[in-house]
Amino acid sequence: MSLAPAAKPLPAAPPARPVRAFGQRLRTLLPRGLLGRSLLIILLPLLILQGVALQLFYGNHLDVISRRLAGGVAGEIGLVIEMMQRMPDPADRAWLFRDAAWRLDLALAFEAGASLGAPPDRAASLPLLPLEDDLAHAMAERVRRPFDADWQSDRRSVIIRIQLPDGVLHVEAPRKRLFTGTLYLFFIWLVGSSLLLFGVAALFMKNQVRAIRRLAGAAEAFGLGRDIGLMKPEGAAEVRQAASAFNRMQDRIRRFVAQRTDMLAGISHDLRTPLTRMRLALAMLPHRAEAEEDVAALTEDVEEMERMVAAYLAFARGEAQEQTQPTDLAAIVRDVAKKAQRDGAVVVVEAPEALELPLRPDALRRCLGNLLDNARKHARRISVTVAEIPRAEAGAWAQVTVDDDGPGIPEAQREEAFRPFATLTAGGTGLGLAIARDIARSHGGDIVLEQSPLGGLRARVRLPL
Repeated sequence: MSLAPAAKPLPAAPPARPVRAFGQRLRTLLPRGLLGRSLLIILLPLLILQGVALQLFYGNHLDVISRRLAGGVAGEIGLVIEMMQRMPDPADRAWLFRDAAWRLDLALAFEAGASLGAPPDRAASLPLLPLEDDLAHAMAERVRRPFDADWQSDRRSVIIRIQLPDGVLHVEAPRKRLFTGTLYLFFIWLVGSSLLLFGVAALFMKNQVRAIRRLAGAAEAFGLGRDIGLMKPEGAAEVRQAASAFNRMQDRIRRFVAQRTDMLAGISHDLRTPLTRMRLALAMLPHRAEAEEDVAALTEDVEEMERMVAAYLAFARGEAQEQTQPTDLAAIVRDVAKKAQRDGAVVVVEAPEALELPLRPDALRRCLGNLLDNARKHARRISVTVAEIPRAEAGAWAQVTVDDDGPGIPEAQREEAFRPFATLTAGGTGLGLAIARDIARSHGGDIVLEQSPLGGLRARVRLPL
């Protein structure tokens, strides 16, 4: 009993890595900007169309015209040779040569007893055109004698030598009889129209892309908290519509932020009245030994609420009134550090002479002041560093790093510390870090907390330049 051979497994399909690699390579060659891609979308079909037109003209019309012109010249040369064979008399040949020069525009000369020899090896004078090949085929078809065509000795004529039984016939044919001038006109029209259309497309697309770039710049500046005002709609209808929508969105966001700030500022301001009454009531209470501890606790709670209200009111006033202006960040850091030193902190500052960028100076002082106050309450030594670092995208960051040697914050609770009213230690309002991050983000930056090389907490503030 024989066993049937096992079926061979089908070969696995080859991975599509070459196709994917080609696609990635093609994407790297394509322009990344909207202007370049738009021009490519316009230019590529134009080049394809011109290429098809060139092929139709070059492959059909020019080929037909060239063959007909070459056939006409070769036929006339063949006719002259046949008449020379029928009229061997020198006087008749002289009349034939004169008549051919007048009627056929062919300059003829006969060299009796000469031999043509081997034609020299010449490079093609017009390699992109079929003229030389068409003339060679026409001569081989209509003359049927050994010949040599010289296209290089004279720029205006083609010199043709034909071997006859009794000598060599020299024929000088004008190039205009073998070459059509419409080819130049066609190429001029082809290149000129392409350049004209490309220039018009580039001009119009540049205007459209400029409007889109202005819109993108305005959105970026608004996201960084800079007051740019209303942008003027320009460009195509869709771009104008987008600019108008951006202006409306900008106005709505400003109104919303202003209403929210005013409302919370009003609530915070109104809270001061009952807090003041509570403080007065606590002060008017009779002094009793058994109630002193409760009164002290309530007084501490009232003071903490007053600090919270005062902190938010100060923040709300600054956000509502202050505008962005070019400011020296290094000078602000030194001022805030001096204030912390006056309050008893040991602060070391490393900063360049000047680092100017658009800021709201009072708001940023409050942001850095909150960070230094937090560090001063929990640490003995504080280090502040100001530096300029590159961004992954275009531009750079201005970075302020605040390090301390305090107990720090566990990594799992660092993000929680930025939540409003979240206090990780006793005696805090829970608004310092929240307000600091809000100010940094309103400038287009951010604050992150990390482990400090000094052993405590590092607060890293980044602001866009």
